[in-house]
Amino acid sequence: MDSEALDIEFREAVDSINSHQEPFPADVLLKLYAYYKKATNDYSRPSSSKAIINAFKTNALFQVEDITQDQAKQQYIKLANTYLIYRK
Repeated sequence: MDSEALDIEFREAVDSINSHQEPFPADVLLKLYAYYKKATNDYSRPSSSKAIINAFKTNALFQVEDITQDQAKQQYIKLANTYLIYRK
């Protein structure tokens, strides 16, 4: 898949996740968060008002530190598609 096609598919997956109305399990949310941050090169610190949430988010980011931006996009797409298919 070329870079442009990957970017389009990634944006579509993000839109699908953002428009989903039901709550997500915490583990899925943390993975989506980490993949999204890595895929978009957003290295800002987690900003929850709760320290425990920031700790979980930071841990999720550590788990994806060794993958590339494109791999993060692919993983985000895969997780989003898998989750949304089985939730219908």
